[in-house]
Amino acid sequence: MKRTTLISVFTGKNAFIQYSFLIACLLFTLAGNAQQATLTAIGNVSGAPAEMKQSELKSVLMGETQRWKNGKRVVIALMKTNTPLGKTTSSKIYDMTGDELNKYWLSLVFQGKSQAPVFFTSVSELQNFVAQNPGAIGIIDKPMAVNDVRSVMIDGKPSF
Repeated sequence: MKRTTLISVFTGKNAFIQYSFLIACLLFTLAGNAQQATLTAIGNVSGAPAEMKQSELKSVLMGETQRWKNGKRVVIALMKTNTPLGKTTSSKIYDMTGDELNKYWLSLVFQGKSQAPVFFTSVSELQNFVAQNPGAIGIIDKPMAVNDVRSVMIDGKPSF
């Protein structure tokens, strides 16, 4: 029986296999980087706290915490789950796929346990919404300067 190694595959004449393997490696690398992307929590200066623990953030974003300590209602702003940032948020914070996250929120809303997040297609729209709504909190990839919005430190760090 003849042994075939990875090196012998690349020294052969089949260019299709070589390029297919390289493309597959590239796709796996890109998929891995999406999971490692950093996220930033932003909040309206009137309502959302300046600092939180990761567990507190998750409780808020899961709809378990309805009001901030100052009494303002929590308003969650997220990117749509079919956007790259929405997919990263779904997997990194919620440990769910985009479809699972949508079903999760539908379930909470129909049970009357929470109000659904407001979903956006652009980061600038999300940031403007957070700026205009006291108590709003959102998740983005990198903060931009917007009045009435601040980065919320999570476990003492600006990103997580």
